[in-house]
Amino acid sequence: MRPNERLTYSAISKRPPLRLPGGAKLAVWIIVNVEEWNIDETMPRTVLTPPAGGSPMPDIPNWAWHEYGNRVGFWRMLEVFDRLKLPAVLAINGSAISAYEPIARAARERKWEFIGHGFTQKNMQKVDNEADDIARTSKAIADFIGRRPRGWLGPGLTETWDTPDLLVEAGYDYVCDWVLDDQPTVLKTRTKPIVNIPYTQECNDVAMMLIQHHKASEYRDRAIDQFEQLMHDAQDSARVMALVVHPYIMGAPHRLKYFRQVLEKITAVEGVIFWTGEQIVDWYLGERARLSGS
Repeated sequence: MRPNERLTYSAISKRPPLRLPGGAKLAVWIIVNVEEWNIDETMPRTVLTPPAGGSPMPDIPNWAWHEYGNRVGFWRMLEVFDRLKLPAVLAINGSAISAYEPIARAARERKWEFIGHGFTQKNMQKVDNEADDIARTSKAIADFIGRRPRGWLGPGLTETWDTPDLLVEAGYDYVCDWVLDDQPTVLKTRTKPIVNIPYTQECNDVAMMLIQHHKASEYRDRAIDQFEQLMHDAQDSARVMALVVHPYIMGAPHRLKYFRQVLEKITAVEGVIFWTGEQIVDWYLGERARLSGS
């Protein structure tokens, strides 16, 4: 199915109001992307261009740049989550669970939600067998945390024409790849529907720092601006806000404080709930049932 066959157009101003518990207006979820980059392949992203161009292998400088995030950056970020007592969602490659087991263990100990992020950090259009990749990712997570993941985030938000169908058939309840709304939406598949939870490209450190090349403080400025507008928008109907970080980007020494400042600002405001993806999807399905009278 093409995108316009999976969902119909809906103006947010014309929908029945969604209500969060306790009078809250905004549900915020924070997604931490942990990846394993295969040194035998072209690196998914680069910070340093090779002197003669091209895509050399092995690409030690760019592999090491990402590796720093898992060795140091993640732990720097974890200190912020612990101090503010905030939950997070770990979007993790299936292969990264064993490659970076201390990271996965730290997330499990804190009861973070694990969501599938591909078995390796590769475009879903390039994997040999998409259904198998999803299955391997699901198994790696289930074996580690004791239950199957409910949510999926494609590496780089990539999907094939069949991804939503395959996810439903693999037991997933929600996906985050369709960044097109400030409220959850429902996508049709060839079996039963799947919920899409609002993710973000605008408050995503990859877009800001690696593609647009902003200085580190842009993350704080943009996230706070987004937060203030969404709180305004949510006066009549609840909204969902995503914050997306990668340990090798916002976990760098010169950027971490801006991520911390965002969370300090938001946690000081009333009317905000910090949730995981599965909490958001369960709430949304409950709201749909309430509004339909079922």
